[in-house]
Amino acid sequence: MVIIKLQYAPGRPAEGHARSAIVGVVASGNLEVLLERTLPETECSVEIATPVHGYDEVWQAVVADFVERASPGGLRISINDGGARPDTVALRLMQGVRMMEGAQ
Repeated sequence: MVIIKLQYAPGRPAEGHARSAIVGVVASGNLEVLLERTLPETECSVEIATPVHGYDEVWQAVVADFVERASPGGLRISINDGGARPDTVALRLMQGVRMMEGAQ
């Protein structure tokens, strides 16, 4: 199992008030993403657990693009990967942020 830990300083805090959200199902051969509003608004951490070796740079690129688009300040994001493609990762990350925004 490969564990990748990434840290970011997004431009603004994540919108909404939800404390957490989970999207995806790792057992489907996809991945699951857990987002938790536990960090200072100027920080974002992402931890990826994946069985796939040698794709650290791809993960870094996909997550950096997500952070730039979504500005998920204050979120701790945990990803349990089951071999998902980069476009699926990006989709699940955006779904999670939208769920965090939607809760009142």
